Amino acid sequence: MHDVIVVGARCAGSPVAMLLARRGHRVLMVDRSSFPSDAISTHYLHQTGLSRLKAWGLLDAVIDAKTPPIRKMHYLNNGIELNGFADPIDGIDAVYCPRRIVLDEILVNAARGAGVEVLEQFTVTDLVFSEGKVVGVRGREADGPEREFRASLVVGADGVHSKVASKVGAELYNVRPAAGFTYYSYYSGLDWGMHHKTGFNEQWFGTWPTNDNLNMVAIICTKRHLKEFRQDPERRFQAVLDDVAPEMGAQLREQGRREEPLRPMRYPDNYYRRAYGPGWALVGDAGYHKDPITGWGITDAFLHGEMLAERIHEGLSGQRIMEEALADYNKERDEQSAGVYDYTTMIAELKLPPFFDAVLRAISTSDEWTTKMLGVIAGGVEDHEIFAPDSLKRLYDDAGVPEEKRIYDPF
Repeated sequence: MHDVIVVGARCAGSPVAMLLARRGHRVLMVDRSSFPSDAISTHYLHQTGLSRLKAWGLLDAVIDAKTPPIRKMHYLNNGIELNGFADPIDGIDAVYCPRRIVLDEILVNAARGAGVEVLEQFTVTDLVFSEGKVVGVRGREADGPEREFRASLVVGADGVHSKVASKVGAELYNVRPAAGFTYYSYYSGLDWGMHHKTGFNEQWFGTWPTNDNLNMVAIICTKRHLKEFRQDPERRFQAVLDDVAPEMGAQLREQGRREEPLRPMRYPDNYYRRAYGPGWALVGDAGYHKDPITGWGITDAFLHGEMLAERIHEGLSGQRIMEEALADYNKERDEQSAGVYDYTTMIAELKLPPFFDAVLRAISTSDEWTTKMLGVIAGGVEDHEIFAPDSLKRLYDDAGVPEEKRIYDPF
C-alpha cells in the first residue's frame, strides 16, 4: 500500500513524486515510457521555472548537461521589436531550453534518489474504485500480466489525453479553441540565440539553442494554413521564415542543416479540468493546457506540481482534511495561472488587439519598460506593474504617446 501513486513521470509527475518522497511519504510513480526518452515540447524553461529547479537542487544538472544559457531575447510582433532580457529571478540571469531526453531523465532520477518507486513501461488501463473513491490503478508493465496497486491518492500527471482524467470524468471549463498548429525540428550550423517573431500573415517562428550544439526551430500558423502546410511541410516551413524574417530564412537555407525530421504538433483546445475529487488529483497538462506559443507549459508544471505536493502532504500528515487541501490547490492553480492563460490565448491568435498593439509600441521605445515587459513574460514582474491604469499612464507619458492614441481598456 502506497500513500500516493503518480501516473506520468515527466515534468509534472516527477516533481510531485520527488517532493512527497522527500517528506517521507511512500510514492509509486508509473509511466508508459522508459527513460531517457524524448517528448514533444517547446523545451523552454522560464526563469520562474528554473528557480524551482534551483530550489530542488536540480538546476546544476541541467547546466552540467551542456544546455546553453540564453541571456538575450529578440521579440518581434507585427513590426514591434523588444530586444533585451528580464531582470534576474532568484539570482537566475539566464534561461535554458534542455531537450526532454535530458530534462526528464534528470527529474526521474531525482525522484528515484528521493526514494520513489518507479515503474517504467507501465501502461495504466484502469483505476480501482471503492465506494465512489479512487483507491488505486491497474495496468501492465511492458507485455507482462495485469497488476494492481493501491494508494490513498492517485495523481494524474499523464498529459492532455490523461487516462486518470478520463476515468474519473473530470469536467472541462474555461475552454478556448486552439488557434493554430506547430512544426519543429533541430538544426546545426546556426548561431541565432533566441528569437520569437510573429509576422503580419498569422505566422510565427521561434528559435533557441538546446543541447548538442543544435538550435530548435519551430513555426506556428493559424488553422487556416493547415491544409496548404500538409501538402508540402518542408516548403511551407521554410516559407514561414522567409516571410517573417527574410534574412534568417536565407541563413536557414544556406547554413542550417536539419538533423532530425520535422515534427508536427496539433494540440487540443485550451482548457482547465477540475483538478481533484475523491481519491484523485490532476497536475500538468492533465488538468490545465494552453497553447505552446508562450512556452509556459513546463514552468507551470513545476509550479503546480510543487503546489500540489504541498497540499497532498498537508492532507496525508493530518494538518488538513485532504478534500479541503485539494480544493485549495484547484483554486490557487486557477488564480495563479489566469494571467498567463489569458495572455497565451490572446497571443496565439497571431494578431494583436488594438490595446496590446498600443501598449507594446509604447514599451518598445524604452529599455526600462522592455525589461519590465520581459519580466512579466518570465514570471518575475506582476501584470499590474504595466497594465494597471496608473502604470499605463506612466508608460504612455514616458513614450510620449498622444492622448488620442492611448488605450487603457483591453476590451
